[in-house]
Amino acid sequence: MEFKVNSRELEKLLSKVIPAVPTRTPMPILENFLFEIKDGLLTVYASDMEISLRSSISVVSEENEKYVVPAKLLYDIVRSLKDTTIHFKFTTSGKINIVTDFGKYTLNYIEGVNYPDIPKFEIDKDANEISINGNELKTAFDKSSFAMSKEEMRPAMMGTLFEFSNNGLRFVTTDGHRLVNLLYKNIKSISNNQYVVPEKAISVLSKILDDKDVTIRMNKSSMSFKLNDIELITRLISQKYPDYASVIPLENELTLKVNTKEILDSIKRMMLFSTNTTKRVKFSISQKELDIFAEDVDTGASGEEKVSCEFSGDNLEIGFNCAYVQDVLSHLTSEEEIIFKLHSATKAVIIEPVEKKENSDIMMLLMPVRLNS
Repeated sequence: MEFKVNSRELEKLLSKVIPAVPTRTPMPILENFLFEIKDGLLTVYASDMEISLRSSISVVSEENEKYVVPAKLLYDIVRSLKDTTIHFKFTTSGKINIVTDFGKYTLNYIEGVNYPDIPKFEIDKDANEISINGNELKTAFDKSSFAMSKEEMRPAMMGTLFEFSNNGLRFVTTDGHRLVNLLYKNIKSISNNQYVVPEKAISVLSKILDDKDVTIRMNKSSMSFKLNDIELITRLISQKYPDYASVIPLENELTLKVNTKEILDSIKRMMLFSTNTTKRVKFSISQKELDIFAEDVDTGASGEEKVSCEFSGDNLEIGFNCAYVQDVLSHLTSEEEIIFKLHSATKAVIIEPVEKKENSDIMMLLMPVRLNS
């Protein structure tokens, strides 16, 4: 069995697929690509059994075969080559001879039948399909993925919730301390459903999305993302997502309006002074001024800054985890001004842009921490 392919085209294909190759796995065979040559088309698969990636290019070949080939070694070889034609020759002794105009390299391979069944998307009566611009999807992931939980005891919260409703497509992430709620009003679905997509799929997609439209297909157990010549298929998290709406307060009548860059810059400096264990920062809010204070009691170091603001209530003191505040604000840097909606020093705080967009709404929620008496 043999085929020919351009080195640059193959490098481009492998770079799209290799993110699904696991670096550590109890199944060493998953550290390989699956090559499928059929009717002059080379399709390369990679999987960690949670997600799978595949992409195809045309090659010069008259045979149909499947082979399992070393992923990282092959990728490193191909991307180190000049723009040239690569001639792959698979021998009956389990060797791949890779020949170019100026070199020859030999790798081992195993038969394709040994590669495990990888996640596939099955069309069923519950299948659903939408189309969304790749940049819009990437923006949703960029603004929300930081709030996904890392705690394995709450597996549903280790993913991103895709919620389809009459309002549009909503993306929700939370770890119990922070929550992101982003709604695209212009994305409609034929049915109202919830799907929880694992973090690995979100991470890989964030790296490969571009301005082209993405076709998303969903069923009860898996989701497919088709963009250009590449498809990512992921298993869904089966656990039901927590009732996020129940933790969003309705009575936050106090509003604090601040310049996003000014408060973020101040918080970054206060991070230098917050105690490593608690990372606590104190907001002392008055009608025209926000006083931000942090102290490391172990070293005696402290910092305090004042930021101009507009506050609708009486003076209020409230504490936050400094790192969590920075996370939230750093994902709102595209907004010139933001509003903190508060009720008291112990109730969750809503953070929103001052300027509303026509087709999208974003809301972030932050839990306060107790201040020392």
